[in-house]
Amino acid sequence: MYSIQPIAKDILYVGASDRRLAKFENLFPIPRGVSYNAYLILDEKTALMDTADASVAGQFLENVTAGLAGRNLDYLVVDHMEPDHATMIEEVLLRWPDAQIVCNAKTVPMLKAYFPGDTARIDNALLVKEGDTLSLGAHNLAFVMAPMVHWPEVMMALDTTTGTLFSADAFGTFGALEGSIFADEVNFERDWLDDARRYYANIVGKYGAPVQAVLKKAGGLPIQTIAPLHGPIWRKDLGWFIGKYDLWSRYEPEEKAAVVLYGSMYGHTASAAQAIAAKLAQQGVKVAVHDLSVIDTSEAVAECWRASTIVLAAPTYNAGLYLPMHALLDDLKALALQNRTFAVVENGSWAPMAGKCMRAALAELKNCTVLEQGVTIRGALAPAQDAELEAFAKAVAEAM
Repeated sequence: MYSIQPIAKDILYVGASDRRLAKFENLFPIPRGVSYNAYLILDEKTALMDTADASVAGQFLENVTAGLAGRNLDYLVVDHMEPDHATMIEEVLLRWPDAQIVCNAKTVPMLKAYFPGDTARIDNALLVKEGDTLSLGAHNLAFVMAPMVHWPEVMMALDTTTGTLFSADAFGTFGALEGSIFADEVNFERDWLDDARRYYANIVGKYGAPVQAVLKKAGGLPIQTIAPLHGPIWRKDLGWFIGKYDLWSRYEPEEKAAVVLYGSMYGHTASAAQAIAAKLAQQGVKVAVHDLSVIDTSEAVAECWRASTIVLAAPTYNAGLYLPMHALLDDLKALALQNRTFAVVENGSWAPMAGKCMRAALAELKNCTVLEQGVTIRGALAPAQDAELEAFAKAVAEAM
């Protein structure tokens, strides 16, 4: 049975959610699933805004068919070629053979790579560039190029009639949609913000400068609704969520807070991390603590995007760094995290090397401060080190 909902005048939501997928991109855990959003504009001409992943093919095609209600499909607008949004392009063109692809020039080679059997249809695509418009009748689509947010061919489309911005992956979030598809009908800050931050930091985080460029463009557009390719649709309080993207893409911390991220083999480093967190709390610092062997690296990355100050604690392992900490630091470098304060705690029973390894990795991050004061543990935390931990926590608090 189809499940379509109106989001603005003449615009229907025709996407679907996958609650069975364990990992997005076969990498990021998504215990709440994910939605693949697509939209249908019904005017003198009809336009389908993107498609969906093969995992929801049946539901997606039912929705599009029901939305068209016997009408022909005139245009298939391809804003983003990532397979979770583009897999169904070929099937859509088979079902509605008169539909014309609308895309930009950078999309064409990708279309031919993914769908080598549809070369003629691809060559017949309507190519658009920055500022071009497409009239559907009462509705007009204005195209905004958004290269490297987060693929080179990405574009957005603004329906100038309703102010609906089809924003591609921007403003998306993990999580299957429930009864409502709108952000204002759920408690987004409580139930969705963590997944939105994790989505941004891990998937778009590296591309802060391109996101900033698009945000500057968006600032001059009459946007009333943001319709992303994942997660809830925004039609109220747009400034609040756009503000989050502005902070995240400038690599500015969301909160003046500390997060303690630790790896621990036998519990000794964990005890030290908890003791430091307690002393930070006594200093009036808002603090969270996470075990890197328990949380996914993508969750730790998101915490680094949230907090202004990051305490890393890890044991030496094979004369190097404990693997979960190594993985986190590799990701932070790849994602270009900036503008944070770090403090380092190391453990090593006979030849501590973790601190040296962490400091070397952190030195590769831009505009980050690494406190000179650190803590070295040799096996178990000694009672005599309490004053050292106190001084360390005070130094961290004063640096915030």
